[in-house]
Amino acid sequence: MTMQEHTADPALDFYQFDLLLTPEEREVRDRVRGFMQREVKPIINEYWEKGEFPFELIPKLAELKVCGGTIQGYGCPGLSSVATGLVAAEMAKIDGSVCTFFGVTSGLAMSSIYYCGSEAQKEYWLPKLASMEKIGAFALTEPDNGSDASHIQTTARLEGDHYVLNGQKRWIGNASFADVIIVWARDEATNQVTGFLVEKGTPGFEATVMHGKIAKRALWNAEIKLENCRIPASNRLEKARSFKDTAVVLANTRFGVAWEGVGHAQAAYEMALRYSQERKQFGKPIAGYQLIQEKLVKMLAEVVAMELTTWRLSVLRDQGLMTDGQSSLAKMNNSAKARQIVALGREIFGGNGLLLENHIARHFADMEAVYTYEGSNEINTLVVGREITGVPAFV
Repeated sequence: MTMQEHTADPALDFYQFDLLLTPEEREVRDRVRGFMQREVKPIINEYWEKGEFPFELIPKLAELKVCGGTIQGYGCPGLSSVATGLVAAEMAKIDGSVCTFFGVTSGLAMSSIYYCGSEAQKEYWLPKLASMEKIGAFALTEPDNGSDASHIQTTARLEGDHYVLNGQKRWIGNASFADVIIVWARDEATNQVTGFLVEKGTPGFEATVMHGKIAKRALWNAEIKLENCRIPASNRLEKARSFKDTAVVLANTRFGVAWEGVGHAQAAYEMALRYSQERKQFGKPIAGYQLIQEKLVKMLAEVVAMELTTWRLSVLRDQGLMTDGQSSLAKMNNSAKARQIVALGREIFGGNGLLLENHIARHFADMEAVYTYEGSNEINTLVVGREITGVPAFV
């Protein structure tokens, strides 16, 4: 695409970001964008307010054929990292709950199997998850171990040809209805963290939906209890031998959360810009007042920086050059900046920004979750700090 062919609204694509994308990446973005605008935006506020998930969307999401992201083979789409990131951004741009529901299966669950599973596990599960015939979940966080995930207390004990799992998990998206849950536990024989495939209906596994959330209310997070939960020894992820392997999964999904921050920020900026041009006070659109323009320009500056940083991170990932620190820096910075951008957007809406019907309030609330999960701001800061200084400072 030449500069002359670039037709995006310059107020929305200020640095002509679209020119950095391949035709294939633009097609994926537009496919997901159209779906989210058409199928999700008209219905999501009611689900968010009630704390319910729109299960009827799952077959339609499957038809997008983007589940599995960058994974090659096994019925997966084999997208570029940029295209995979754009999927997350376009979903978040309309709704964070649907974005995270999708990301848990496409990112966390499938990446765990892809990076840590045996060939048999990959051949069995990945095609089913890619088609969304099956839904996945990822159970790492515990009631007493969030940021300190390397010291989880859930245990796995080998008894004959079965493992017995005991422990608790918390904040586990999709776990109350997922067909397979990746449960991370400490192997009593090695004292190392490893992963296990726990299938729906396994005796000793109980998932209870959490209530009272103020963010991503349409996403069902669950508390899990594992009480002498027996699974076949063959359900152990073959290549998950320590928390270092868990960290590989997290680093390779964290870039997607950085893109999610881009989506929320883009939504807030675009909605606030449009609203400022339509809303009139003191006889003219509020876009004509200096204080409103200042807010809009601050929002735009951060959106542009986020887009370009995250695009570059994705290119590095496809080249095999992305580091843990780079992934953490993008997630840390993008979530912090997006949090500020949605707040400025809500300010521009004034009192109307408190109404779900204007959507900005949902983004404002949902960014609190994005800021915290996939590594808190503090933990990602320390991952970057370790990489640039060579000195770990976690404790």
